[in-house]
Amino acid sequence: MENRLYHKKRRSWLLAGTLSLGLFYSCSDSFLDVPPEGQAVETQFFQTQAHALQAVNSIYGNLREWNNIAFAHLALTTVSSDDADKGSVPGDAGFMNLYDQFTVTPTEGQLNGYWVGQYQGINLTNRVLDNVPGITMDEALKTRLLAEAKFLRAYHYFNLVRAFGGVPIISSVPETPEELNPVRNSREEVYAFIEQDLTEAAAVLPTAYTASDVGRATKGAALGMLAKVKLYQSEWQDVLSLTEQVMGLGYSLTPDFYQIFRISGENNSESIFEIQAQTIPGNCDASNSQWAEVQAVREQFGWGFFTPTEDLVNAFEPGDERKEATILFRGETTPEGDIINPNAPNPRYNQKAYVPSSVTQVCGYGKDQNIRILRYAEVLLMHAEAANELGQTGKVESSLNMVRERAGLDPISYTTKEDMRLKIWHERRVELALENGERFYDLVRQGRAEQVLRAHGKNFTAGKNEVFPIPLNQITLSGGRLEQNPGY
Repeated sequence: MENRLYHKKRRSWLLAGTLSLGLFYSCSDSFLDVPPEGQAVETQFFQTQAHALQAVNSIYGNLREWNNIAFAHLALTTVSSDDADKGSVPGDAGFMNLYDQFTVTPTEGQLNGYWVGQYQGINLTNRVLDNVPGITMDEALKTRLLAEAKFLRAYHYFNLVRAFGGVPIISSVPETPEELNPVRNSREEVYAFIEQDLTEAAAVLPTAYTASDVGRATKGAALGMLAKVKLYQSEWQDVLSLTEQVMGLGYSLTPDFYQIFRISGENNSESIFEIQAQTIPGNCDASNSQWAEVQAVREQFGWGFFTPTEDLVNAFEPGDERKEATILFRGETTPEGDIINPNAPNPRYNQKAYVPSSVTQVCGYGKDQNIRILRYAEVLLMHAEAANELGQTGKVESSLNMVRERAGLDPISYTTKEDMRLKIWHERRVELALENGERFYDLVRQGRAEQVLRAHGKNFTAGKNEVFPIPLNQITLSGGRLEQNPGY
């Protein structure tokens, strides 16, 4: 029997995510306190410095919106990989099996949700970039806010290009019918646009903020994200140079891998960019992240979706401390003293999404659990991968083994560049598992998605399933100007 509470809550958040791209919601000066989407637009906006801050804050608030971090995001990036199964119970959200088996069609609703969520964020960034330059305000702050908006626009486009391939580039608020319904740009054009935004942002953003602004985009975030964009294009020299710039900014691995994903470990020395989530007293509508809730232990904490596969469990080497920090087993007792229901419907859950019951949760489960987007460990792994491709053995071993040693493992040994390449890819899997949906996109960029996913029992077809279908609803709204991906 399907979970009625899930359907009720899901509908409410889907409705909350239907903000028209032509609207803009206001917020207070607090970085995290963003009111529910769909509020009335102020008649006069973009007039003051406070308006500029509110506008940029709204972009950050949109990052944790349902379509951007819950079902749509996890369907495309996580259940599609060999790291996670649908989870929950067989009769609940059966459409997730379409992503698991790559039988999804252009009419499936999560596709449209993900598309809308990303472009909603892009619209908010464009409104800032179009209007904030005309505000009379502190010029240094203005320059920084515009750089933050460019970083966030690049982040949304990076999500889109990996999911759908070439997508329409909208660089300002549309005004004409043609601008409202643009054709698709090529994959290469989208990547070039992302690179320009990140390069310009990195030139301006500070390396750190005061406590009240922790969580905003930094120089390290822009450089690290640019390195990742270059990684997806196999531009190895640029990846090496950019990661080394980040490595010189003072980040360090935290000693305890498990603590990275606890609330006390948010925005630590390893954190480069996280989506901020926090319970706002008296404003549960603004405390709206459901990333943890949809993955938490069913019938105990949350909904129980996106559960670790047995293949992922077996991927961890003996003694790898990351296994216990990533996989929450049915019947175990957590370090915080929670006894995981031994009769839970699924044998395993995502421990990176676990929030102890001792944490006050006034507005629902996991509302204070940040979503880790980029960590220093990933920068080290990108550095190792680029160095390996360029034949710089010393750099490969240094960066890779820093990550392994933190996990309690011995330094790696290898024989050839090809052997090391596979070891680095494996290290990415176990380090980043169930964190931010990297595994599927990694398999695609590595050219081995069909091999790995078919071995896992998935119906992946090379030349088609590297990207998802363009939502039919968007093609219809464009009057047919948007072209579908091949095979769909």
